Amino acid sequence: MSVMVETANLLADRINNLEESATLAMSKKSRELAAQGHKVINLSIGEPDFKTPKHICEAAKQAIDNGFHAYTPVAGIPELRKVIAEKFKRDNNIDWKPENVIVSTGAKHSLANALAVMVNPGDEVIIFAPYWVSYSEMVKLAEGTSVILEGAFDNDFKVTPEQLEAAITDRTKVVMYASPNNPTGSVYSEAELRAIAAVIEKHENVFVLADEIYEYINFREEGHFSIGSIPAIKERVITVNGMAKGFAMTGWRIGFIGAAKWIVDGIDKLQGQVTSGTNSIAQRASVVAWDDMTAPETMKRAYLVRRDLVIGLLKEIEGFKVNVPEGAFYAFPDVSYYFGKTDGEVTINNSDDLSMWLLEKVFVATVGGGSFGAPNCIRISTAASDEALKEAVARIKSAVETLK
Repeated sequence: MSVMVETANLLADRINNLEESATLAMSKKSRELAAQGHKVINLSIGEPDFKTPKHICEAAKQAIDNGFHAYTPVAGIPELRKVIAEKFKRDNNIDWKPENVIVSTGAKHSLANALAVMVNPGDEVIIFAPYWVSYSEMVKLAEGTSVILEGAFDNDFKVTPEQLEAAITDRTKVVMYASPNNPTGSVYSEAELRAIAAVIEKHENVFVLADEIYEYINFREEGHFSIGSIPAIKERVITVNGMAKGFAMTGWRIGFIGAAKWIVDGIDKLQGQVTSGTNSIAQRASVVAWDDMTAPETMKRAYLVRRDLVIGLLKEIEGFKVNVPEGAFYAFPDVSYYFGKTDGEVTINNSDDLSMWLLEKVFVATVGGGSFGAPNCIRISTAASDEALKEAVARIKSAVETLK
């Protein structure tokens, strides 16, 4: 007689122990409600609402017409690695050669690869919070231990050098952060990163994993600063970036890393056994991306207008505590004022509850802050039209007014 087995028990522990991506889960729920005929405004996903620039698309078409269809080198085609190395020197003041660059299937893949080759079981990875939802799960997959440092709201959600110094132990291997930040939109200034680098410099076995995917969506006058440009720790900084956000190339799946050659070689070895080289057409198209920066500049200006629009509207909602993001395309209000309140049917206990309630109540999709390491906040993407953003915030405002 056969015995029924709970199928989840047949999966590997490393999968059962993973949390589902909160952003993807909310996006899935939004699609389901939309399919039922509801007019959902989906502000849960971090995806530009612009088209990929024409010159990039034309390069992809040409690659197809020229028969550029074969497997590529694991680390990326030589032309793309060369262009990325030039980009690091020009835009980030990081002097890497093509051999210091490896191309992966999106920046998420790059981050996971970096952790996989750097972290041993039990190693500690310090993560600056709020953080992108996948960071801690990637550390878990690498069998490391996440150490979460929370940036205070009053410090624009940014971690201080003093916090970092206090958190480093003899088991610390990697310090991981994003600037501009997802979900907060906060940007670490040059002075702040130099102070953090001074802490890192004192601990010679500690590395930095710097996520710079939102580099071109930075509203600060001083512009973007890369911690990898600081000579004292350059060899211990792994800089991750990609084409998704700045060039509206999310579906093209091109990410890349700049790092010491021995780290790149380790990632090459791993990638060779898992994915090999990424899409040939997308790589060829990416070669020409930096030839024309009109689109990234246009998108940045649009995101700035939307930021000001949304932040202004959110400040009009009673109880919403709002900071002003300096980059990316998110708002991240503190909504803890509503915890414990109810509409008579549902009680809001945390930001995840509020996010789900808003989706089911007024069909606006946001993401609760729990998965970002900030349980008092919700993330609202501003990558939508002005009309959609105005309507979404109006719905949110009318909904929370019913909570008592």
